[in-house]
Amino acid sequence: MADPSSPADVASPVVVHDDQSAVAVDVDRWARLAAAVIDDLGVTGEMSLTFVDADTIARLKGEFLGVRAATDVLAFPIDGDADPTGDVPSMMGDVVVCPEVARDQAPEHAGTLDDEIALLVVHGILHLIGHDHADDDDTERMRALERRLLETHHWNGPVPASFRQEHT
Repeated sequence: MADPSSPADVASPVVVHDDQSAVAVDVDRWARLAAAVIDDLGVTGEMSLTFVDADTIARLKGEFLGVRAATDVLAFPIDGDADPTGDVPSMMGDVVVCPEVARDQAPEHAGTLDDEIALLVVHGILHLIGHDHADDDDTERMRALERRLLETHHWNGPVPASFRQEHT
Protein backbone atom coordinates (compact mmCIF):
# COMPACT_ATOMS: atom_id res chain seq x y z
CA MET A 1 0.00 0.00 0.00
CA ALA A 2 1.34 3.43 -0.94
CA ASP A 3 2.03 6.08 1.67
CA PRO A 4 -1.05 8.35 1.57
CA SER A 5 1.11 11.41 2.12
CA SER A 6 3.34 10.74 -0.87
CA PRO A 7 3.09 13.33 -3.67
CA ALA A 8 1.74 10.78 -6.14
CA ASP A 9 -1.29 10.23 -3.91
CA VAL A 10 -2.05 13.87 -3.15
CA ALA A 11 -4.31 15.78 -5.52
CA SER A 12 -2.60 18.71 -7.17
CA PRO A 13 -3.68 22.12 -5.91
CA VAL A 14 -3.56 23.32 -9.53
CA VAL A 15 -6.05 22.72 -12.32
CA VAL A 16 -4.64 23.64 -15.74
CA HIS A 17 -6.48 24.35 -18.98
CA ASP A 18 -4.96 25.10 -22.37
CA ASP A 19 -7.64 27.00 -24.26
CA GLN A 20 -5.42 28.26 -27.08
CA SER A 21 -3.51 26.75 -29.97
CA ALA A 22 -1.06 29.45 -31.06
CA VAL A 23 1.81 28.26 -28.84
CA ALA A 24 2.51 24.72 -27.66
CA VAL A 25 2.17 24.56 -23.86
CA ASP A 26 3.24 21.67 -21.61
CA VAL A 27 0.37 21.90 -19.12
CA ASP A 28 1.82 19.21 -16.85
CA ARG A 29 5.09 21.09 -16.53
CA TRP A 30 3.44 24.38 -15.62
CA ALA A 31 1.09 22.62 -13.19
CA ARG A 32 4.14 21.14 -11.44
CA LEU A 33 5.82 24.55 -11.25
CA ALA A 34 2.68 26.17 -9.84
CA ALA A 35 2.20 23.38 -7.29
CA ALA A 36 5.85 23.62 -6.19
CA VAL A 37 5.55 27.39 -5.76
CA ILE A 38 2.33 27.04 -3.74
CA ASP A 39 3.98 24.44 -1.53
CA ASP A 40 7.14 26.53 -1.11
CA LEU A 41 5.05 29.52 -0.01
CA GLY A 42 3.19 27.38 2.54
CA VAL A 43 -0.15 28.07 0.90
CA THR A 44 -2.93 25.51 1.37
CA GLY A 45 -5.14 26.86 -1.39
CA GLU A 46 -6.13 25.59 -4.79
CA MET A 47 -5.96 27.52 -8.05
CA SER A 48 -6.57 27.31 -11.75
CA LEU A 49 -4.00 28.13 -14.41
CA THR A 50 -5.46 28.79 -17.84
CA PHE A 51 -3.63 29.48 -21.09
CA VAL A 52 -5.66 31.59 -23.53
CA ASP A 53 -5.24 33.38 -26.85
CA ALA A 54 -4.66 37.11 -27.28
CA ASP A 55 -8.31 37.88 -28.07
CA THR A 56 -9.53 36.13 -24.92
CA ILE A 57 -7.07 37.83 -22.58
CA ALA A 58 -7.86 41.22 -24.17
CA ARG A 59 -11.57 40.59 -23.55
CA LEU A 60 -10.90 39.59 -19.93
CA LYS A 61 -8.71 42.64 -19.34
CA GLY A 62 -11.41 44.85 -20.82
CA GLU A 63 -14.15 43.25 -18.75
CA PHE A 64 -12.31 43.33 -15.42
CA LEU A 65 -9.79 46.18 -15.74
CA GLY A 66 -11.55 48.47 -18.20
CA VAL A 67 -8.80 48.37 -20.84
CA ARG A 68 -9.33 46.08 -23.80
CA ALA A 69 -5.79 45.15 -24.81
CA ALA A 70 -3.84 41.92 -24.89
CA THR A 71 -1.58 41.36 -21.90
CA ASP A 72 0.68 38.58 -20.70
CA VAL A 73 -0.93 37.52 -17.40
CA LEU A 74 -3.99 38.30 -15.32
CA ALA A 75 -4.65 37.14 -11.77
CA PHE A 76 -8.10 36.87 -10.22
CA PRO A 77 -7.94 36.21 -6.46
CA ILE A 78 -11.07 34.58 -5.04
CA ASP A 79 -10.83 34.09 -1.27
CA GLY A 80 -9.35 37.45 -0.37
CA ASP A 81 -10.12 37.01 3.33
CA ALA A 82 -8.95 33.39 3.55
CA ASP A 83 -5.78 32.49 5.44
CA PRO A 84 -3.49 31.21 2.66
CA THR A 85 -1.32 29.33 5.16
CA GLY A 86 -4.20 27.92 7.21
CA ASP A 87 -5.22 24.31 7.69
CA VAL A 88 -8.30 24.53 5.48
CA PRO A 89 -7.62 24.79 1.75
CA SER A 90 -9.12 27.83 0.13
CA MET A 91 -9.69 28.66 -3.50
CA MET A 92 -6.84 31.05 -4.23
CA GLY A 93 -8.16 32.10 -7.61
CA ASP A 94 -7.31 31.98 -11.27
CA VAL A 95 -4.14 32.84 -13.17
CA VAL A 96 -4.63 33.43 -16.89
CA VAL A 97 -1.55 33.44 -19.14
CA CYS A 98 -1.39 34.36 -22.83
CA PRO A 99 1.41 32.36 -24.48
CA GLU A 100 1.13 34.50 -27.66
CA VAL A 101 1.98 37.68 -25.77
CA ALA A 102 4.63 35.81 -23.76
CA ARG A 103 6.25 34.60 -26.99
CA ASP A 104 6.26 38.09 -28.49
CA GLN A 105 7.70 39.84 -25.43
CA ALA A 106 10.11 37.12 -24.24
CA PRO A 107 13.18 38.45 -26.11
CA GLU A 108 12.79 41.84 -24.38
CA HIS A 109 11.69 40.48 -21.00
CA ALA A 110 12.77 37.14 -19.57
CA GLY A 111 14.94 36.16 -22.55
CA THR A 112 13.31 32.88 -23.60
CA LEU A 113 9.70 31.80 -23.98
CA ASP A 114 10.25 29.11 -21.36
CA ASP A 115 11.58 31.60 -18.81
CA GLU A 116 8.86 34.11 -19.68
CA ILE A 117 6.04 31.62 -19.06
CA ALA A 118 7.70 30.50 -15.82
CA LEU A 119 7.95 34.12 -14.68
CA LEU A 120 4.30 34.78 -15.58
CA VAL A 121 3.09 31.70 -13.69
CA VAL A 122 5.04 32.70 -10.57
CA HIS A 123 4.03 36.36 -10.94
CA GLY A 124 0.36 35.44 -11.19
CA ILE A 125 0.51 33.18 -8.13
CA LEU A 126 2.13 35.94 -6.08
CA HIS A 127 -0.73 38.27 -7.05
CA LEU A 128 -3.23 35.62 -5.91
CA ILE A 129 -1.76 35.63 -2.41
CA GLY A 130 -1.63 39.41 -2.10
CA HIS A 131 1.71 40.54 -3.49
CA ASP A 132 1.71 43.62 -5.69
CA HIS A 133 4.03 46.05 -7.43
CA ALA A 134 2.20 49.29 -6.65
CA ASP A 135 5.39 51.12 -5.65
CA ASP A 136 9.14 50.62 -5.91
CA ASP A 137 9.46 48.83 -2.56
CA ASP A 138 6.64 46.40 -3.39
CA THR A 139 8.15 45.80 -6.83
CA GLU A 140 11.58 45.08 -5.34
CA ARG A 141 10.14 42.62 -2.80
CA MET A 142 7.99 40.87 -5.40
CA ARG A 143 10.86 40.55 -7.90
CA ALA A 144 13.19 39.16 -5.22
CA LEU A 145 10.61 36.51 -4.33
CA GLU A 146 10.01 35.71 -8.02
CA ARG A 147 13.76 35.20 -8.55
CA ARG A 148 14.09 32.95 -5.50
CA LEU A 149 11.11 30.84 -6.58
CA LEU A 150 12.38 30.59 -10.16
CA GLU A 151 15.90 29.66 -9.00
CA THR A 152 14.48 26.94 -6.77
CA HIS A 153 11.68 25.51 -8.90
CA HIS A 154 12.35 26.45 -12.53
CA TRP A 155 16.10 26.57 -13.04
CA ASN A 156 17.20 24.54 -10.01
CA GLY A 157 20.21 26.83 -9.80
CA PRO A 158 21.50 30.29 -10.62
CA VAL A 159 19.66 32.74 -12.83
CA PRO A 160 20.71 32.42 -16.49
CA ALA A 161 22.61 35.39 -17.91
CA SER A 162 19.87 35.90 -20.52
CA PHE A 163 17.14 36.42 -17.90
CA ARG A 164 15.77 39.94 -17.56
CA GLN A 165 13.01 40.44 -15.07
CA GLU A 166 11.15 43.16 -16.92
CA HIS A 167 7.58 42.17 -16.07
CA THR A 168 5.70 44.83 -14.11
